[in-house]
Amino acid sequence: MEANKFPIGIVIARFQVHELHDGHHYVIKQVVENHKKTIIFLGVPQFIGTKKNPLDFDTRKKMVQEHYPESVIVALPDQRDNTKWAKELDKRIREVYPHGDVLLYGSRDSFIPYYVNNGGKFQTKELEPLGTFTGTDVRKLISEEVKNSIDFRSGVIYHAYNLYPRTIPTVDLAPLNSDKTKVLLAKKYDEEQYRFIGGFVKPTDEHIRHSARRIVGKECGINCVIEGFEFINSIQIDDWRFRGEEDKIMTTFLACSYGYGPIVPSDDIRELSWIDITSITDKWVQTNICEEHKPLMEEFLNYIKK
Repeated sequence: MEANKFPIGIVIARFQVHELHDGHHYVIKQVVENHKKTIIFLGVPQFIGTKKNPLDFDTRKKMVQEHYPESVIVALPDQRDNTKWAKELDKRIREVYPHGDVLLYGSRDSFIPYYVNNGGKFQTKELEPLGTFTGTDVRKLISEEVKNSIDFRSGVIYHAYNLYPRTIPTVDLAPLNSDKTKVLLAKKYDEEQYRFIGGFVKPTDEHIRHSARRIVGKECGINCVIEGFEFINSIQIDDWRFRGEEDKIMTTFLACSYGYGPIVPSDDIRELSWIDITSITDKWVQTNICEEHKPLMEEFLNYIKK
């Protein structure tokens, strides 16, 4: 296949790096040199600001245009369905250049199989990669270095202001003894008041119960086992660490039963105590429960009364 017989050459990439490397230039230059017209499509994810997709479309567009000002740079949104993605790609190509034969370039492990097998109508050309460059490795190296420059600090601020406000999930637990007369409460090393056992949900947790068991093992000892989870409520926590921030904590509050195993304060917990539920009066709560967990205690007492 002679590439120069196709007036229009297409590059599809993500370019989620701080600067184009030799591998990127190797691909783009082949397209630019063999075609009278070129379009560079930049894949656009549903969410930006992640480790995989840290840069928005406009930031990457400016980076590419600096080196290839004659090329047309177009956004190509990610799609759930590969057939819809291929159809959208063909549509956007013809929006830019309604006429002329088109050749799409990609590496062996690129978009080509998804495009060809899902109805893409233009021809494709496979390129041998130059070296073993990966955007993941480049981003990892960048993340390990702090630079003393206005541009660096401006970039960090830009990133923060262009993220969606986050709701950060946590789990809080009210473990009960066998006859449900006592609840297990905790004190942290830097606090004098009690709180419910709890912690952040991790991306590796398979479900909320998984989070709960992990947190209990972390804060109450690895051999402490709880069971019989019951949902109490889901509540936004007025955590002092997030006051004044758009990001907020949303906790899933669960009652559970103590099963077996020694209860040992661990991690950042210095004390674990079984508290007689009949002793938990309004006055006791005001004095003995940390401020952000007072709404949880109100929910817990309502749950116990049912």
